[in-house]
Amino acid sequence: MRSTLSAAQRRDLTTLVAAHPVLADVGRRFAEAGEELALVGGPVRDALLGRARPNDLDLTTSARPERTLEIVSGWADATWEIGIAYGTIGLRKGDDHLEITTYRSDVYAASSRKPAVAFGDSLVGDLRRRDFTVNAMAVQLPGLDFVDPTEGLDDLADQVITTPGAPEDSFSDDPLRMLRAARFAAQLGFEVDPATISAIRSMTGRLAIISAERVRDEMIKLLVVPEPRRGLSLLVDTGLAELVLPELPRLQLEIDEHHHHKDVYEHTLTVLEQAIALEQADRSESQAEPEPDFVLRFAALMHDVGKPKTRRHEPDGGVSFHHHEVIGAKLTRARMKTLRFPKDVTDAVCLLVELHLRFHGYADGEWSDAAVRRYVRDAGDQLDRLHKLTRADCTTRNTRKADRLRRAYDDLELRIAALREQEELGAMRPDLDGNAIIELLGVGPGPVVGQAYRYLLELRVEHGPLGPERAREALLAWWSEQPGPGPRAAGSGRR
Repeated sequence: MRSTLSAAQRRDLTTLVAAHPVLADVGRRFAEAGEELALVGGPVRDALLGRARPNDLDLTTSARPERTLEIVSGWADATWEIGIAYGTIGLRKGDDHLEITTYRSDVYAASSRKPAVAFGDSLVGDLRRRDFTVNAMAVQLPGLDFVDPTEGLDDLADQVITTPGAPEDSFSDDPLRMLRAARFAAQLGFEVDPATISAIRSMTGRLAIISAERVRDEMIKLLVVPEPRRGLSLLVDTGLAELVLPELPRLQLEIDEHHHHKDVYEHTLTVLEQAIALEQADRSESQAEPEPDFVLRFAALMHDVGKPKTRRHEPDGGVSFHHHEVIGAKLTRARMKTLRFPKDVTDAVCLLVELHLRFHGYADGEWSDAAVRRYVRDAGDQLDRLHKLTRADCTTRNTRKADRLRRAYDDLELRIAALREQEELGAMRPDLDGNAIIELLGVGPGPVVGQAYRYLLELRVEHGPLGPERAREALLAWWSEQPGPGPRAAGSGRR
């Protein structure tokens, strides 16, 4: 039996539209132009769930893209046509961002990475071609009539993700919807309909036609939801992860008979959850609402991916994973390159994976100030994330051990803070810059300047700030020991 809107839900939809006067305004403009317009998808779904109301609003229309541009011309503060080939016109009006898309009925050819764009002729037809029933509800503007041809309201009440028609047809039309099922399951906290899961399992290979960029963007959306575990587990359970992130299911190592190591897969998901908790704790302290930290979350997900390749059974019956952080960083870089992540994001994630074990040397014994400086230098601008990842990586149930590790890391952070007060620890540089080195050694720009700079930087790390005079003395002593004619030729320029 089809559900009907409750009084509270109808009130929520009315409140949503009232909170964005631009909706009634643009609805009237389209009606006066003889075109249909409806608010659709996520904003409607979230309003019915009583969730936060966005400033990014998705609408669908009978108008073709060129006609949409005519209707909003002179009214919108700005428009953009980047999606016009797919029927979408973006616009900004005040603080609101609208995307208005012509009714669609796209399908993918068997081997195509791009859909064949076909415009539809009705709102109901457009809703029936959408990914899931909970995203196939609309509110017509300006009259506020609720349209739900696929009974998404029932599925919303049942908290289930299902497709408007046969899932095989839906996933054949757009295979990325299989990844979206995992994302919405996590984002909404819903279960995925068994028939939908069955279709995903039988059609995972179809995902191969989707571009790496679209897969990457969907993975980002999954990881930045408040609780991504449900979605990640669905990727692994259905076999989708074997195509998009095969390093994750490979963490499901069999536990040896003596239980000398944890289930690495479950450990990884726990580390991710703990990293998110630390991220949210920072947010609470600052009273700000920063974006979810994808770099930290992906580093948490990938931090142990080197373990399957480095696992060794030791003579005493134990299991070791020597240098898994180095191998893990290489595997992470390769995966992120395949998914076309930007270089800066890749570098940040890989650095965190490579450094996530460094702290354990501190926990096992006292570090010198030089070792603390190296930790800060090597982490660079990822130090705060490294703090969170390292703390999140403690998942032991041994409360005494967990408390010891926590106290040790507290101590390390205090030492870093103390050194920061004494020195410019956040921007560690030698006491002499490149120009001073050139003048002192009497050389021109070239490799030797870089060598000298690195030597002074290492002295800075090892001993702290030396001051210009001591740095000059140390550099001249180093220079006098270098092989070749360079030092002898540089005498006239030393002072």
